[in-house]
Amino acid sequence: MLYTCSIASGSNGNCYYVGDGKDAVLIDAGISCRETEKRMRLRGLSLQSVRAVFISHEHTDHIKGVEVLTQKYQIPVYFTEPTHRCSRLRIDERLVRYFSTTDCISVGSLTVQAFSKNHDAIDPHSFVIHAAGLRVGVFTDIGAVCPQVEQHFLACDAAYLEANYDDLMLERGRYPWHLKKRIAGDKGHLSNNQALELFLKSNAEKLQYLVLSHLSKDNNCPQLVTELFQRHSDGTQIVVAPRHEATQVCSLSPRAQTVWQQTMKQASLF
Repeated sequence: MLYTCSIASGSNGNCYYVGDGKDAVLIDAGISCRETEKRMRLRGLSLQSVRAVFISHEHTDHIKGVEVLTQKYQIPVYFTEPTHRCSRLRIDERLVRYFSTTDCISVGSLTVQAFSKNHDAIDPHSFVIHAAGLRVGVFTDIGAVCPQVEQHFLACDAAYLEANYDDLMLERGRYPWHLKKRIAGDKGHLSNNQALELFLKSNAEKLQYLVLSHLSKDNNCPQLVTELFQRHSDGTQIVVAPRHEATQVCSLSPRAQTVWQQTMKQASLF
């Protein structure tokens, strides 16, 4: 089994938990240590099982809680070297770990695979966490779906996929033009329609959970994006990650993967 939960998702903070009941990792730590502890405790999760924090990029909503959390629990932090440098985080050097693009890092019983993505940061990366034959991907803060994102997304059993804005809401909204251009640019964020296009390529028998993430407070609506994706869900459970609380814990079973593997084997016979 593999368990995952969005602890926080949005411009006010991002943090995602993935664990197997023994070992766990956090992807980003963008809210305070105290709030992270509180939200995890309410979902029956503990920071005592977290073996590492992986930082996707240096923006404040992804690193705000890193210093206190890692110092209090003595948890190693994985960055790329440029991301660490630009983050200006003051972390005990004994807890700092570096990774490079395409690295697979073993953390207890988990393996974390890093790959680069399109975003307006110094060296942004996304991650796929592997354990027990299952995969959970975190695909947020992405300006455009590159082949790497598509390849990793299609192999996931659960995924956090950015659906940041509705095109019409952004166009008609109060943001200044330069900010609208940045958000919709190829190093900004994914729209609902861009995320849906990627989802429609997925195998619903394999993808057990799709957690729509990093929704804009001003340029999106949870009900709107939920209805959009549910029309095409075809067996995948659609969840929207809220801004100010954790989602319920999603439990992944190898059973759905077995069905997917059998389907692929049958398809290879023709």
